[in-house]
Amino acid sequence: MPPERAQYSPPWANTSIIGIAGSSGSGKTSLALAICASLNLPWVVILSMDSFYNPLTPEQSVIAFKNEFDFDAPAAIDFDLLVDKIRDLKMGKKADVPIYSFEKHARVEQSKTVYSPHVLILEGIFALHDERILDMLDLKVFAEADGDLCLSRRLLRDVRERGRDIEGCIKQWFSFVKPNFHKFVEPQREVADLIVPRGIENQVAISMISDRIRKVLAQKSKLHQVELRRLAAHAAANPLSSNVLMLPQTHQVRGLNTLLLDPSISREDFIFYFDRLATMLIERALQEAPYTPTTVSTPQGTSYTGYLPCATISATLLLRGGSVLEPALRRVLPSALTGRILIQTATRKHGPHGGLLSRSSSSGPGPGEEDPDAESDKELDIPGEPELHYRGLPRDLPSHGLVLLLDSQISSGGAALMAVRVLVDHGVEESKIVFVTWCAAMRPVKRLMAVFPDIKVVVGRMGGEEERDEKRWVADKYLGC
Repeated sequence: MPPERAQYSPPWANTSIIGIAGSSGSGKTSLALAICASLNLPWVVILSMDSFYNPLTPEQSVIAFKNEFDFDAPAAIDFDLLVDKIRDLKMGKKADVPIYSFEKHARVEQSKTVYSPHVLILEGIFALHDERILDMLDLKVFAEADGDLCLSRRLLRDVRERGRDIEGCIKQWFSFVKPNFHKFVEPQREVADLIVPRGIENQVAISMISDRIRKVLAQKSKLHQVELRRLAAHAAANPLSSNVLMLPQTHQVRGLNTLLLDPSISREDFIFYFDRLATMLIERALQEAPYTPTTVSTPQGTSYTGYLPCATISATLLLRGGSVLEPALRRVLPSALTGRILIQTATRKHGPHGGLLSRSSSSGPGPGEEDPDAESDKELDIPGEPELHYRGLPRDLPSHGLVLLLDSQISSGGAALMAVRVLVDHGVEESKIVFVTWCAAMRPVKRLMAVFPDIKVVVGRMGGEEERDEKRWVADKYLGC
């Protein structure tokens, strides 16, 4: 009986959501941008409710161009769609957000994809209006500003950015904006956790919000690391999955591994022998692609029965280790579509005065080399968590018949786990994913297979049980930096 599938939640699951409401022109967007600047993190996303205006009928569109349509009532917002997208992001899923054109008073065909925010800032005049949204918010903020200031800001914005005329803007203000503020917007002030007057000038409020977010993110980071350790302990007793496909350990393969592990090998020789072994790994991985029988007529006029690939094959490189496998990929499959994922695992080190300093642990000394900082780091290093910094995936990825995920090593396994989760979240079936790596430690591979048992892993050399047996040195040696 196969082991029970383990559950893994990435750091962006249970996204922290901040709602910022306030009158039109009260500085909600500027306040959200100021919070982002204060945090200075890549995982904070601003979601504007302006993207969720309902599409207008032809009759409504005619009224809108006469500045006689009420865009400042809750009925103008597609709250059902907004709630669905926020729920998806809250659960760590991908969300396609519509784009609304104020010049055309309609949604455009394109949409923008939002994925993996640790913090989501929802800003809009009705951000605190719907009960379903309120239940998902971690912090409710109301931006307060003088009415005359709001009017002047709205005039400047609509004339400069939305192609409106001043007369139409004033007509909308007194017909819809001002009365609806007292009817729908101002009551949200009562449910807010924090009321922020003066917008971006209120540095105290911005600092309070930023500090609270940092504390929440720090707590989530600790919980994620605990989860990774729990998964490792859960998978340790499992046998190695049959979906882990080792290269046959022929004399040639063992000889190449011996050369690559020799600390005295020159960089030129390392690249030459690594490319040979990487080519074997790619060729083994491509055996998992779907093929269909076919018959061709040879130049001699005889028939030959063989196989042809029947689906698109693509590869996603896990930077930067995966880039050293790309030359072999191009040699075997020159036309392969490629994508990139950047995941960095950072250790946090206590400084001399007790402060926390960050440094990347994506690289380390090669085999047989000494780390000059090893002794000083023993008591100072705090294990970090993998952090998703970038993703650029091929189009129509879910329709591909085989998706290779390339990395030179699986050391701690956190980045591998997160990378597979990214592909799955973007619609790729587990059974279509083949993780290709030169060397891997046993425990991280077991943990990966416990969470995603249907993927396959093609590996050239299996290391010991411990996660730190394989330090990430291959890319440094291959790239020379």
